[in-house]
Amino acid sequence: MPGLPHCGRPSTARRPAHPHHSSTSVLHPTGAVNAHPAGRRQPGPPVPDASRVQPGSTETADLAAEQFDPRFTPADRRTYREKGNYPTDIVAGHRRLEQATDLVLVFPVYWWSMPALLKGWIDRVFVNGWAFEHSPASGLQPKLHNLTTHILPITGDDCSAYQRHGYESALRTQIEHGITDYCGSRHSSTAFIYESEQPTPQPRYEVSTMRCGPSAKPSMAA
Repeated sequence: MPGLPHCGRPSTARRPAHPHHSSTSVLHPTGAVNAHPAGRRQPGPPVPDASRVQPGSTETADLAAEQFDPRFTPADRRTYREKGNYPTDIVAGHRRLEQATDLVLVFPVYWWSMPALLKGWIDRVFVNGWAFEHSPASGLQPKLHNLTTHILPITGDDCSAYQRHGYESALRTQIEHGITDYCGSRHSSTAFIYESEQPTPQPRYEVSTMRCGPSAKPSMAA
């Protein structure tokens, strides 16, 4: 993420500058964010200026193109424990999300989980003191109540395989419960995009916002 000229504690404001602004974090293995309809880019500044955010505006954060460093270093560990003095790239991530009402995570499924780059972004940005507050005295206090999270995993296999092996349930537990619920973010939907690597004469994909099953129908097709 773009660096800011200083470090500092997170802003106490959690209400975004405009009631309808979404930030989409996208990963694509070839760097071609526009290659899949789920990752088509919308123009927008890297860290939105509150005075320029428009109704229904969106911003796409291509973590690979931004060369975000996913490594959780000793410096990150110190700021995690101190709950402040975050690195400049993390401050930029916090400001980006503080401007947003919605966060959309779009990523390919690697070994039944998210890619390391996205996992590192969550590790470093969703940090103690900003995304949640935790201490032995007060316990857990989630802090992202004003953010709604949407999750779009892009898979190479079909819906029945994800149901048969429990992959869909595992991903939902890991991300919906383990991350969004823990931080207090509202969860909108998890929409799996199945069979993304199947060759077809024309691009076609299905997004199911419900769990797989014999009667499940896709909620979107293109």
